[in-house]
Amino acid sequence: MSLKILFIGGTGLISSACSPLAVERGFDLYLLNRGNARRPVPDGATVLHGDIRDPDSARAALGDQTFDAVVDWIAFTPEHIEADLALFRGRVGQYVFISSASAYQKPPASLPITESTVLANPFWGYSRAKIACEERLIRAYREEGFPATIVRPSHTYDRTALPMDGGYTVIDRMRRGKKVVVHGDGTSLWVLTHHRDFAKAFVGLLGNPQTVGEAFHITSDEVLTWNQIYEIFARAAGAEAPQLVHVASEVIAAYSPGRAEGLLGDKMHSVIFDNAKVKRFVPDFAATIPLSLGAREIMAWYDADPARCKVDEGYDRLLDEIIAAHGRALPSK
Repeated sequence: MSLKILFIGGTGLISSACSPLAVERGFDLYLLNRGNARRPVPDGATVLHGDIRDPDSARAALGDQTFDAVVDWIAFTPEHIEADLALFRGRVGQYVFISSASAYQKPPASLPITESTVLANPFWGYSRAKIACEERLIRAYREEGFPATIVRPSHTYDRTALPMDGGYTVIDRMRRGKKVVVHGDGTSLWVLTHHRDFAKAFVGLLGNPQTVGEAFHITSDEVLTWNQIYEIFARAAGAEAPQLVHVASEVIAAYSPGRAEGLLGDKMHSVIFDNAKVKRFVPDFAATIPLSLGAREIMAWYDADPARCKVDEGYDRLLDEIIAAHGRALPSK
């Protein structure tokens, strides 16, 4: 008998690769969402129309159904976890919370990062909220046996998601031969994971009772510097020699406060992940999509429709301002 799985969400950037793979693997997949997804629902999945933020709506959509596993892709605060605990106690064999690898200690005291690395991020409120969610679930597991599993994605992308702040604006600048800003000196290490690679490990965890009470991160094993990341995208965009201007992260954050937490609390710090634990539980998992291939896929998606190639004129001007100020600050030769 196939396992009955519920995804809360299921059509987002990461989950949109997990949903079709779950169906392909023979799971009886249900998606609880409001029916306004930007990405398609896979054939074979059953959509339950309801709003997880409205307990009455969610209960009406779920009825008295039980599930072998429930995955909440859109829980971000302890209040969301409390609502899920109230909704799923006694009706689920495994509850999977999607946390974040940004919750790991920043800056990391040592590399590689493992699942036992301390969770502590004083820079980013998003990460601290995810840590609080994990702590609540651990308490529920210890005190009442609630069957929680924690999964921490790192920087995961699909064909629509450029990894640099500013998105296509940066690609446009490189294509026009303009300078682009890279934080720090560009040599800090970063890991980018294609969502189809993530899905291979993630779906392998579903319905496995040995994962209950455990935490996992799922990432690629490919480690790149930010300079290399920008260079890979420049080649994929047909801009072979990008002009990279290196600016201190703190300076960029001061110019762009809305992006400060994600930069200071995540991207500026070098990361390397040890994926040995998830590979023990999912022995056939291997991340096989290098960024060089993923970048070509992304640029093909953008170039297929000019409407997708939107330039943020405000951010474009901001980059010009940062680069000009940086040039004035350099000592004259």
